[in-house]
Amino acid sequence: MFHKLEKQLYLEEFILPFEGKLRADNRWVKLAKIIPWDTIEDRYAKHFKGNRGQVAKPVRVALGALIIQEKCRYSDRETVEQITENPYLQYFIGLREYQDKPPFDPSLMVHFRKRFDAEKTLHWQSRRHDHR
Repeated sequence: MFHKLEKQLYLEEFILPFEGKLRADNRWVKLAKIIPWDTIEDRYAKHFKGNRGQVAKPVRVALGALIIQEKCRYSDRETVEQITENPYLQYFIGLREYQDKPPFDPSLMVHFRKRFDAEKTLHWQSRRHDHR
């Protein structure tokens, strides 16, 4: 099961537990701006048919965590720990405000990878069939 986000997150809306704002020139803020989250979310949502089972994490959480892991070469556990400690990473994965608890269990990284590997495979196969 999957629930689409009601609206995308803007930098100005992210709430910190202390005074201040996130900087717009931060690399994670810049990267978040250029990723077409809505388009990716539309494709991602197609993997979830029906209303059964646990609700999946939003695409920005899942793909965002995978991007962080890939760019920083973290393990699954370290990825979640870094996200937990860093408000810029929390913003990048679409959280609305800083939280001091992990946003998900590291074991979910396996599911995130499987979903996006399946997405890449389906995209590649559909492109192959289009060219025939």
